[in-house]
Amino acid sequence: MTIPEDPRLRDTTRPGGAPGVGPAGEGLPAWDLSDLYRSPEDPALVADLDKAESEAKAFQAAHAGRIATMSGDALAEAIVSYEAIEERLGRAMSYGQLLFSGDAQDPANGRFYQTLQERVTSISSHLLFLTLEINRLEEAALEAKLAGSRALARWQPWLRDLRVFRPHQLSDELEKLLHEKEVTGRSAWNRLFDETVAGMRVQVAGEELTVSSALNKLSDRDRDVRAAAAKGISEAFGEKIRLFSLITNVLAKDKEIIDGWRQYPRPTSARNRANMVEDEVVDALVTAVRESFPRLSHRYYAMKAKWLGLPKLKHWDRNAPLPDQDDSQIAWPEAIERVLGSYRAFSPELADLGRRFFDRPWVDAALRPGKASGAFAHPTVPSVHPYLLVNFHGKTRDVMTLAHELGHGVHQILAGRQGYLMSSTPLTLAETASVFGEMLTFRALLDAEKDPKRRRGLLASKVEDMLNTVVRQIAFYRFETLLHDERRKGEVAHERIGELWMQVQDESLGPAFDFTPDYHVYWAYIPHFVHTPFYVYAYAFGDCLVNALYGVFREGHPGFQQKYLEMLAAGGTKRHKELLAPFGLDASDPAFWHKGLDVISGFIDELEKAE
Repeated sequence: MTIPEDPRLRDTTRPGGAPGVGPAGEGLPAWDLSDLYRSPEDPALVADLDKAESEAKAFQAAHAGRIATMSGDALAEAIVSYEAIEERLGRAMSYGQLLFSGDAQDPANGRFYQTLQERVTSISSHLLFLTLEINRLEEAALEAKLAGSRALARWQPWLRDLRVFRPHQLSDELEKLLHEKEVTGRSAWNRLFDETVAGMRVQVAGEELTVSSALNKLSDRDRDVRAAAAKGISEAFGEKIRLFSLITNVLAKDKEIIDGWRQYPRPTSARNRANMVEDEVVDALVTAVRESFPRLSHRYYAMKAKWLGLPKLKHWDRNAPLPDQDDSQIAWPEAIERVLGSYRAFSPELADLGRRFFDRPWVDAALRPGKASGAFAHPTVPSVHPYLLVNFHGKTRDVMTLAHELGHGVHQILAGRQGYLMSSTPLTLAETASVFGEMLTFRALLDAEKDPKRRRGLLASKVEDMLNTVVRQIAFYRFETLLHDERRKGEVAHERIGELWMQVQDESLGPAFDFTPDYHVYWAYIPHFVHTPFYVYAYAFGDCLVNALYGVFREGHPGFQQKYLEMLAAGGTKRHKELLAPFGLDASDPAFWHKGLDVISGFIDELEKAE
């Protein structure tokens, strides 16, 4: 079992959404994690860990060194036992991650999470042999086992994905060493980053704020407030920039060492393998987006500067609301109904699944210090249910965030039918249901709005979210690529990291911006660079994929809803080519990405016509 933090806990593609205080915070729900465990001292948690440990040791004693000689049926039976132990460990880790995300400032939560990671890593080391021995089987030997066993054939998708890593597998001793050292290596640096950011305070016009609350101020209507927040964030991260630079350099070097041992051709390859997508497909996406910067972000932000009456935008103007944009408060119950209503218009089954999250305490929307910023959906394990975290401020953007995370949630419920080992979807496809749910909600809001100014505000907000999801994330990916390439020549000074950051910002956002020097440190607050290197392109992949998919739906593709639900229910059993084929789409075709980007360009066309 791999122990690093679930990247879906870092779904922070959109601005704002920070914990804080305010009128929208009253009466908002907090989740109840007792469906997992009642507390860190819950006897059920202790019993689960003890049982998992005894079962893992017995499993190792019974099967280690024997996989090659097993029949197909015997191997299938072993995988069933392995899955059961892994799910028990996954349940415990889900609880630890969610508890820590609920309040990272509480030292007890950090200690509990770290202790849990160490215990689970120790237990799962007894299971490591299974995947290593399976990958040592020659293709002919594995095919013979599959041909002679219907039970093993069920596990073919899992075996297929496991075999992707066969060329990069090390000796058993090295694999075990890397596995056990994870808690004192990458995971420890991740924790240092999280606790450092959670403990930081930002001075904004005499007010002391958390980092996430200060970031939320960058979307304030008052430009002076945005400027003050930007200044405070720059100063706070500037004071600790050497620490963040050290964390970044160490993790980049750590990745280089492991990539070298595993013989990955380039820094991005390991992530692409994990996403079950070819390097060439990602290259095609990145190229298409970078070529589209002028017709997307450059064009839009030039319009926004005019709308705001500014000759040039500063970096704190990027997420500023438009002068006539509706910023009225939306109550939590109304937000729920807007999202579920748009889901129901598309598919009653999808809406019924979504309703579960609000009828039960599966959503944490409350605003409080110490809570993780942004939003995420955690699948936990199929025998329980997903949990959603959002920070609800009562804005239209928060409604869209809710629609996005609920998409993740219903996807995870549907995919859970595949079981613990095959329910997880590659990150490139994990954003499908979330972005599609967001698009459904947006179209419902836009179609219902008749006031031209409010309609423009909705459209502009959607364009900005899409630019944040596509353009900004590809710029992040470009920054990581440049940084990791440069790190191979030696440690990179924080000044140089800032230069690389500014290079991609200039390229991606365009001539409408006049970047101030203090923006050089803003790379330091992005958690993806620390937790999940090269993860960010998955957002752009998902957004462009959904744009193309939604276009097929709007064209009246026969049986679309049923095919869509079947796609979600497939979980990790199918690759992107198999999943998209029923809709006549192919992500390996460069034209596919341009089709998705054309949707964003079309929205910007509509805004230009409305000027």
